[in-house]
Amino acid sequence: MFDVIHCPLRLQADPARVVVRPFHIPIEADPKTGGPGRVRRIVDAVLEMDDASAHAELELVLRDFEARHWQTRAVFMTRYGAIKVALGLDDTNLSEERKQLIGAFFCHEYSYAAAALMNPSIVAAPDQSGLSQGAVRIVMSLRAVGEGHISSVAFREGILGPDAAFELMPEPPFATAADTAVELPRGAVEVHRHRDSSLSGTVLFPMTSAQSKGLEDLRLVEFTHDDGTTEWIGTYTAYNGATIRSELMRTRDFRSFVLAPLSGSAARNKGMALFPRRIGGDYYMLGRQDGENVFLIRSGDLDSWGEGELLLKPRYPWEQVQMGNCGSPVELDEGWLMLTHGVGAMRKYSIGAALLDKDDPSKVLGRTTQPILSAANEDREGYVPNVVYTCGALKHGDRLFVPYGVADSSVAFGFVNIKDLLAEMR
Repeated sequence: MFDVIHCPLRLQADPARVVVRPFHIPIEADPKTGGPGRVRRIVDAVLEMDDASAHAELELVLRDFEARHWQTRAVFMTRYGAIKVALGLDDTNLSEERKQLIGAFFCHEYSYAAAALMNPSIVAAPDQSGLSQGAVRIVMSLRAVGEGHISSVAFREGILGPDAAFELMPEPPFATAADTAVELPRGAVEVHRHRDSSLSGTVLFPMTSAQSKGLEDLRLVEFTHDDGTTEWIGTYTAYNGATIRSELMRTRDFRSFVLAPLSGSAARNKGMALFPRRIGGDYYMLGRQDGENVFLIRSGDLDSWGEGELLLKPRYPWEQVQMGNCGSPVELDEGWLMLTHGVGAMRKYSIGAALLDKDDPSKVLGRTTQPILSAANEDREGYVPNVVYTCGALKHGDRLFVPYGVADSSVAFGFVNIKDLLAEMR
């Protein structure tokens, strides 16, 4: 087994991490009686309360939940605004308390990481100011799975130091959902992090019908455009309970995020990973069109991806069942370092690597004959046993920092010496 420096830190699923989410009840009339629907009935019940009763009910809600959430009253007011528009309410004489109480009836507490926390990716953060020499501030994305097995995207910030040191920034006591969604052309939406919330407390939830059952396995990459500007781009799988498609998340500041579907035949599959810059005028993506092998796809624009060419297929026993990428390639002087995942006997997952030519990534210069990481001992047990998996690594000095999911249940961290890794390739 390849020599890996393991960090003692491990992140676990946590049912205590909760956010306030909209509780959706159909607006339509009662299909049996033809009378007002449930939403109208609930609102009417609140409107019929006397002031003392409405005050007491709101105080009860706040006593139960205000200390558990950030800006709870403001969230209730936002939800009330949506109900007002849906029902066409005239609230000229409605008190703030009664509006908040109406909003509270159409919210619920959601534990977004109760079931699993897994499949991280990592990039250098936009802000690198105020750090000591050899330190890098990072942003890590995580797939958080909550009630209904719905996946969302959570973030954590941290600092990589010299000598294989890693420290996570403290997690804020309250988590908040990125909201204020704005519809854009071609089915895209733009969501915003609240101006007063930290990135480590921000969660991106499904916003469109195509995403309704999950945003899965975000593969972040720091992308450098031809003019030298930088954008953080991530590919992820949108799932609606029946079908999947690949989509793109784009941000320049981790405050506003555009979530947009990809077009082209390659977008029907999951597991796409973007190269961090154009090569010879083209964009490049890794994919897994057949669910078994690694493909290389090129395109003239970021939004449309057709069929690619076969790049890697299973060769060794630990990857014989199927292969895929483990995030965007990392650029080295020697070429493009690509992490792969392989599945062997008993559906055991392992992480390996390959080196691609820098000018022509269709040329494979080498690949590991043995895994870098493999499910073993403490890494075997969990929601889905015998799985190690990552959606991206980061070069830091002469090492590769690899955050990785363990058994679809937790996240661990390791450092790999790049020189030794390249020497192992055949």
